[in-house]
Amino acid sequence: MMLLIIWGLVLVAALALYLHQVYSKFSILGVKHFKPVPLLGNMARVTLRMNHFSDDVERLYNAFPSERFVGRYEFLNPMLIIQDIELVKKITVKDFEHFLDHRAFVDEQADPFFGRNLFSLKGQEWKDMRSTLSPAFTSSKMRHMLPFMVEVGDQMVMTLKNKILESGVGYTDVEGKDLTTRYANDVIASCAFGLKVNSHVEQDNEFYKMGKIASTFNYIQLLKFFGFVSFPKLMTLLKVSLFTEESKNFFKNVVMSTMHEREVNNIIRPDMIHLLMEAKKGQLVHDEKTQDADAGFATVEESSVGKKETNRVWSDTDLIAQAVLFFVAGFETVSSAMSFALHELTANPEVQEKLAHEIKENEMKNGGKFDYNSIQNMTYMDMVVSEVLRLWPPAILLDRKCIKDYNLGKPNENAKHDYIIRSGENLSIPAWGFHRDPKFFPNPLKFDPERFSEENRHKIKPFTYMPFGFGPRNCIGSRFALCEVKVMLYQLLQHFELSPCEKTSIPAKLSTETFNIRIKGGQWMRLKIRN
Repeated sequence: MMLLIIWGLVLVAALALYLHQVYSKFSILGVKHFKPVPLLGNMARVTLRMNHFSDDVERLYNAFPSERFVGRYEFLNPMLIIQDIELVKKITVKDFEHFLDHRAFVDEQADPFFGRNLFSLKGQEWKDMRSTLSPAFTSSKMRHMLPFMVEVGDQMVMTLKNKILESGVGYTDVEGKDLTTRYANDVIASCAFGLKVNSHVEQDNEFYKMGKIASTFNYIQLLKFFGFVSFPKLMTLLKVSLFTEESKNFFKNVVMSTMHEREVNNIIRPDMIHLLMEAKKGQLVHDEKTQDADAGFATVEESSVGKKETNRVWSDTDLIAQAVLFFVAGFETVSSAMSFALHELTANPEVQEKLAHEIKENEMKNGGKFDYNSIQNMTYMDMVVSEVLRLWPPAILLDRKCIKDYNLGKPNENAKHDYIIRSGENLSIPAWGFHRDPKFFPNPLKFDPERFSEENRHKIKPFTYMPFGFGPRNCIGSRFALCEVKVMLYQLLQHFELSPCEKTSIPAKLSTETFNIRIKGGQWMRLKIRN
């Protein structure tokens, strides 16, 4: 018995010494941070569902406003949070080669369809994949996909009108996140996989069910996610996977069967599957400069990395991985942006009516039709979408992994020594914090599209607005996402008036049940047919 007690004390002492060593890193180097909780680090409030992850990020960002960077412990994993604009510029653009990679969120061997996608690839492989895929996301490619989005929108409008007519009261109350998720699901099914799905009518279709499973980060998945970040070797040893075998097999079968059918029957459809097939043959190249309008203020431009030619041959697994990435990104992040756009239009009727008026003018000007160029030339539409992405950025943090030792300089004016971030260590850029900082966006919690007017947009300080990231590792799908959001808003406001109902949450408070940004209690609104 005494021996067990002695061994117990030895283990406790060893654990205490280990935790002291782990949690003293930032203190020794003069980096400000919140006091960590043993084992949980600074993740206690998120783990115990007291805060949404975005609240935690904003709390830290606001606590030390004069620091160039601060520290955060994700369980046992030390993470730097960059708060200085010039440092953000250096990390993402000027000294990009020092911060080439994202940190690993899944094990490539356990989850190849998620570990081999563009977001997860590293080093030269990432550069080659970016070069391979970049031509698939030009304005001209998006122009060809817009009719598929319109077709999906027509399905949505018809279903909603039928609900209103059948209600007998002249309106229907709708949960916006469910509506936008179903719309985004059907768009990605059509634009990426060439499948016709109507999730508003076929509520439980397999494509929609698999998308929910793959892209919704519930509480258990959140813990797995941070497990991979903090204890990657242990998670690999235990063969833990973020995704079910059912969802992985589903995506594999959809992609491979679609490609096979097109090859056998010589089917050409201007969607992502076709572009991936072209990429595999080495026939996907950048278009000559077109006259298409860009997708808006938030669009990010392709760097020289993405414009280089590559002769790398990709496997079927690699191509499936890219299709899965398009699906997950299109399913969750774009639907979130659309959902919060609908919330703000519901809560701000004057903004809604101004946008509806612009849509009506565009209808009259173009004889009831709209195409890629006309919708991108809608000034107020772009202002509204840009402001939605400021107030509710789908990516709360932008992460980077250091691959070459780098001198970040001093964390503050009083620090005695420079901070050298070592190869293999991670840092994050708090998009959520920058977007809601009153230094950069006065009265930041107010939804105000006028920030992005022609008269005001020049006041936005470079490197403070980052809905799609910065530098060569920015989001490759910004044009697709912006186009999809605008088409959805166009068709919805063309036919319906949005107003609050009994369940509408104003102001919005985020649910702590998921890592995704979602309104607690749902994003409810009332729809009436517009006269």
